[in-house]
Amino acid sequence: MLLPGFGEVFVSARVRLVLALAVTVVITPIVTPYIPAVPDTPIETLTMLGREIVIGLFLGGLTRMMVAALHIAGTIMGFQSSLANAQQFDPVNASQGSLIGTFLNILGVFLIFVTDLHHMMLMAVADSYQVFQPGAPLPIGDFANTAIRTLADSFLLAMQIASPLIVMGMLFYLGLGLLARLMPQVQVFFIAIPIQIFLAFMVMAVSLSAGMMWFLGSFQGKFQGLLLGG
Repeated sequence: MLLPGFGEVFVSARVRLVLALAVTVVITPIVTPYIPAVPDTPIETLTMLGREIVIGLFLGGLTRMMVAALHIAGTIMGFQSSLANAQQFDPVNASQGSLIGTFLNILGVFLIFVTDLHHMMLMAVADSYQVFQPGAPLPIGDFANTAIRTLADSFLLAMQIASPLIVMGMLFYLGLGLLARLMPQVQVFFIAIPIQIFLAFMVMAVSLSAGMMWFLGSFQGKFQGLLLGG
């Protein structure tokens, strides 16, 4: 439901259901030794099922928080490039978003599958049965701390990805301020936007690959902490 690429709204519900069933068939023999016997009462069964759903939502939520860094970075870059009002439907977040943010989201999901990081997500789902024993009490405190740290890391990652354009924007606005003071008759507004968009695209062309590699490294590091081998 929540993993990037697998649970997107633009993916057919039938395809998602087939993927869920396929993953279930594949990992069932692996996790069977860690699954306790079926409880005697329906209430205990529903309670165990509820715990597993919470764990699944927790893992998927962590993934969404990390991918949300691209949306935040794209919004910041949109403001720095005067393209914040260029809105487009973002299929990853199923909402309107900045043009650059939509591009980064789609590129991020694409790179996750190209670099086989989706295998790590599925491994985390399988290893979760050993990390979080079925039937055991949920570590709510650890869940909350991990979610807070992941959310903070997501904002930090967004600032790091957008930092080249932030620096460019600060220098550009400083130059415009000096130009407006030295030559008040110059129409700064009409001159600034085309130059700012051009410079933003130039900086993006230079720094995009480094920013996406940084995102993939952070994404991999987050899931390695959830894997038994990590």
